[in-house]
Amino acid sequence: MDPDTEAALRYRAKAELRKRARAVRSSIPRDAILERSRRIVRALAELPAVVAARRVALFYPIEDRNEVDLRELDPLLRARGVQVAYPAIDPESRAMTFRFVADPEAMQERGLGFREPDPADEEAAALDVIVVPALQIDARGHRIGYGAGYYDSTLPRFCPPAHAVGVAFDFQLIAEVPATDGDVPLGTLVTDARVLDAEPA
Repeated sequence: MDPDTEAALRYRAKAELRKRARAVRSSIPRDAILERSRRIVRALAELPAVVAARRVALFYPIEDRNEVDLRELDPLLRARGVQVAYPAIDPESRAMTFRFVADPEAMQERGLGFREPDPADEEAAALDVIVVPALQIDARGHRIGYGAGYYDSTLPRFCPPAHAVGVAFDFQLIAEVPATDGDVPLGTLVTDARVLDAEPA
C-alpha cells in the first residue's frame, strides 16, 4: 500500500472512531459523567507532575458533549498557589494559546462551543503541566480529539519542558489510535480507573 493511501485510510479511520466515541460518551448519564470526572480530578491532584507544578493549563468542559469536568480541580490548584490557564483561540489566525484566568466562571463562549478566557487575560509564556481532553486515547499517548488540531499544533510550543497529561473516561481508552501526520503523543494518561505513563512508540 502506498503511503498516501495508507494516510488516507488512517484519517478515515480516525473520523469513524471520532463519530462513534462521541455517540458513546453522549449516551452516558450526566451524574455518571460527574462521578467519573471526580475520580479523574482526585488522580490528577495527586499526580507528581501536577503536585510539583506552579503553572497548569486546564480546559473548561463542554457540558453538552459530556466532556471530563475538571472544574473541581481548579480551586484545589489555586489553594496551592498554582496559576491556572485555559485555552484561547485567536479569532484571526485560529492559533491556540493559553491564558491565565482569575475566575474560570467568568469565561465566555466565543463562537467555538467552549468557554474561553478574555483576550485581555495574561498569555502563558510557559507552563509546567497541560491537561488535554480526548475522545479516545491509547497507551502510547495518541489521542483523538474533535479534529481541529488545536492541541497538536500548540503542544510543541510548550512541551518539553511542560508535561502533557491526557484525560479521558476509562471506556475511551482503546488498543490503538491510528497515528497521522502532526499528531503529538501525550506523556501521561489519567482515566477514572487508572494512571498510565505513555508507552514509547
